[in-house]
Amino acid sequence: MSDLENAARDAVDAAHNSEQLALITALLQAQQLTQQQTCQHPPAARSSGSAAKWIGIGVGGSVFLLAVAVSAVAVAVSAVALTVCLLVLRSVWQDIRKA
Repeated sequence: MSDLENAARDAVDAAHNSEQLALITALLQAQQLTQQQTCQHPPAARSSGSAAKWIGIGVGGSVFLLAVAVSAVAVAVSAVALTVCLLVLRSVWQDIRKA
């Protein structure tokens, strides 16, 4: 065999190997992309919470508002009692001054 034939065969083998190498590289890149896509999780949707959480918020808010309402009633009763007490004392004082 001549050197020219050996060189031609080597060139054909190199071209064939280049094609195989390109196919292998493309296959590896495709596998990497597939693995990355399967490993990536979609962004988790923000959970609005469980029903128990919202029930707890509702109960807590109701208790708080009930405490505010009872406090407001207590302040109103105290104001009325103080006013009545002052009116009675004023009346007593006027009776004492007349006598």
